Formats: sequence, C-alpha cells, structure tokens
Amino acid sequence: MPRKALFVPAKAAATAALIFALAGCQSGPSGSHKRGVNALLAAGNYAGAQEYIIKSKENQYGKKNMVLYYLDLGTVLFHAGKYKESDEAFDKAEQRMVELYTKSVTKTAGMLVLNDATVDYAGEPFERALTNAYRAFNWLFQGKTDEAVVEARKAGLFLDELNRALGGKSKYKDDAFAQYLSALLYADAGKLDDARISMDKAMEAYSWYASDYGTPAPHFDFPADDKKTPRGELIFFHFNGAAPIKISKSFQIAWNQAIALARESADTEADGAQFKNGLAAGITGKSITVSYPEYQAQPSTIRESEVIVDSDTATSAATVVVEDLQAIASKTLQDRMALIRTRAIARATIKYVIAEVAARAAAKACDQMPGGALAQAICKAGTRGAAHGVAAASEIADTRCWGTLPAQIRMARIKLPTGKHTVAVNFKGAAGNVVSTYIFKDVNIENSKRTYLTYRTLDATVPVPSSAGTGAKAAARKK
Repeated sequence: MPRKALFVPAKAAATAALIFALAGCQSGPSGSHKRGVNALLAAGNYAGAQEYIIKSKENQYGKKNMVLYYLDLGTVLFHAGKYKESDEAFDKAEQRMVELYTKSVTKTAGMLVLNDATVDYAGEPFERALTNAYRAFNWLFQGKTDEAVVEARKAGLFLDELNRALGGKSKYKDDAFAQYLSALLYADAGKLDDARISMDKAMEAYSWYASDYGTPAPHFDFPADDKKTPRGELIFFHFNGAAPIKISKSFQIAWNQAIALARESADTEADGAQFKNGLAAGITGKSITVSYPEYQAQPSTIRESEVIVDSDTATSAATVVVEDLQAIASKTLQDRMALIRTRAIARATIKYVIAEVAARAAAKACDQMPGGALAQAICKAGTRGAAHGVAAASEIADTRCWGTLPAQIRMARIKLPTGKHTVAVNFKGAAGNVVSTYIFKDVNIENSKRTYLTYRTLDATVPVPSSAGTGAKAAARKK
C-alpha cells in the first residue's frame, strides 16, 4: 500500500509535467542566437553567419521552424552574393509557407493549442511577400529578368489572395515595396501595362502606409531629358538596421475573467468538451499568469544614407524609406493582439485546470501516505507545486520571427550619363554625421537601362560568436 500511495501522486504530477513539457517547447531561435547572427552580418562575416545558422539547424530551429531556418539562411546568402544558393533556400521556405498557409489562415486562428510554438511556423504575411521580393533580387543579380518578373507576379498573386482570405480586415492589406519593385521589374522586361498596374497598386498602398507606418510614397527628382546625352538609371537599395525581435511579456488576469474568455475561445466541439469537464474543477478567486509576444526594436547607429556619383560632378541623391519593417511588424502584431491575448488566456486557463486536477488527484493519494500529517502536507505541497510550476513554466509567448530582416529598406534613384562611374554611399547617424562610407567602383550605366546596387548595414549588439571564424565581405552587389 505505501508504494502505491507514493506512486499515485508522482504519476499525477508526472502526467501534468509531460503535457506541459510538450507544450513548452522552445519558441524558435533564441534572442541570443538572433543577435549572434546579426553581429556576424554587422561584421560582414557572411561565411561565418552561414556556418553559424547551419550548425544551429537542429538545436535552435528544429523541424517546426524550417521556414525560419531557410529565411535566415537565404538572407545571409543573398548579402554574401551567393544568389543561386540564396534562391534555393528561399524556395524551400516558400514551399513550406505554401503548405502551411491555408491551415494558418483558416484553422489556427480559431484553434486552441497549449502553446503557439507547438505549431509549425508559417510566416507572417509580410514575410511571405518579402520572400518573393528577395527571390526577385536574386534572379535580377543573376541577369535573369524574366525569372525576377515571375517572383514579382507571385508576390502580387499572394497579396490578392491574402486580401480575399481575410476579407480585407487586416491592416496589412498589401505590400507597397513589393508592388513598387514589381513595377520596376515589369518595366525592365518591357511589360509596360503590368508595370503601370503594379505602380498604381504601390501608390495606393503607400497612401495608407503614410498613416499606418509613417512611410509616404517615395518621390524622386529626375533632370529634364535633353535627348542629346544617352542616359541610364542607377537604383540603390539600402538594407538598414536589424528588424525588431519578439520577446515574451506576461500579465495577470482574475480567474473569473479567464473562465469567461476561455469559454468564448472554445469554438470547436473538442475544445468545448474539454472546458466543460475541466472548468468544473477550477477554483474561483484565483488569478493566472498569461504570456503574449511583443516586438522590441533593435538599436541602429545609421539612420539615413546618401548616394554621391563621381566626386568631380557631385551628382547626389538621398535615400528614402520605401519599407519600414519595424513599423509593419509592430502594427501587424498589434492588429492581432486582442485575438492573441484571448487565446493566451484560454491556453493558460486549460493549463491551470490540468494542473489543478493533477494536484487534487495527488492530494487524495497523499492522504494515504504513512508518516502522519506532516508527511502528507509535504506530499501535497510538493505535488501541487510541481503541477502548477510546470504549468507556469510552459506559458511562454510565441516569439518566432524572421530575425535577419533589416529594420528598413531605403532607396535612391538617379539618372546618369552612360558609361562607368564611381558611386560613393555615405551612411549617416541621427545628427546627419557620416558614420561610414562605401565605394562602388566602375559601375556601368547603359542607355535606357537600369543598374541596381544593394548594401547592408546594421549594428553589432553582441560579440561575434567565436566558433564562426573571422573575415569580412562587403554586402554590396550590382546587376
């Protein structure tokens, strides 16, 4: 009998612990891992960043976060100039996104799970659109404009489908930058009608970008065409800063409020049955701790940039923000926060009930233990503490996000005479001071054609991981 009495409370607590262990799995790459990758990118050590990500595939990403793994890998390879390999990584990310997209939109929004991190990461809608934008850049820099146009078209089709699926209710209704880039690529390919349509969509999107994200439509001053001097165009994209990372925040809610919200969230037959059986075991007058995600901005020394062509002619243009990913990510999350918090409360309620049921079952068994009242009290306190302890420990927010994105994408457009030019880019701080300069030599401008350049800047917020090696390579490429 004593053996059985000892076994029952242990079994009850172990059952609860197993449930919460399954629910409390790691929410994708850790914050330190994300900062480590960005530190390598800041140092221009793309080979080291690639190695760091690949070595972390199992212990930081895992099977449920393969979308993030390939997005991070594809981004690093892109800035390293490995466009073919980058596109292969983005292709794998996109394929997985497509597989998960329908489930993400139609099922997960109404499904109760013990932790959002237990489901496969399908990507945010803006992450999906930018995947196609990066793939378009990859093809562009391989000299394959037609393939780049295919990616532009895919981005447009996805955004149209997103609007239909969400009934136009989401604040993120379109991607102005993706549409603007599509317009440029369509024009490069001679598809002028498509270019006009995409530019119209871009301007329409920028009209609400201005109010929602503080990003107005870009405007560029071009010199009058004298029709005597053959000219082409230089387009420079500055990928600046590190996108915000998600952190887990927590708040407390009274038990009676949690029950009401949990019942509202139990919109499937299985969930409803679980609540009817479980809520009866709850104890009124208690409060529960709930976790939710919140974006945390990353510091950036560089705030703006200016392109200067041929120091003797001093042709210049300041870059303007065409995509504020920090604002888009934060606003997109805020748009869903009411639903996220309601589901988080419902999950925490379920876990509290499971822990309470396990603790009560264990308490009954503890009453049969030898050793008197003191031993029984210790048994009850221990099993109850274990059950509710693992419940609280498993309550973490889903902090997964595409960590290698920039905080913003800036752009400059300059009409230039044909021939080779020296292009200097000054990167400036908040006070307008020049923080650093990068020089592109022998940039070839062709008549009535566009030449594209890109550069990546960000601050190193943590030391470079020692296992990743050293070395630097400029994150700049041209068509």
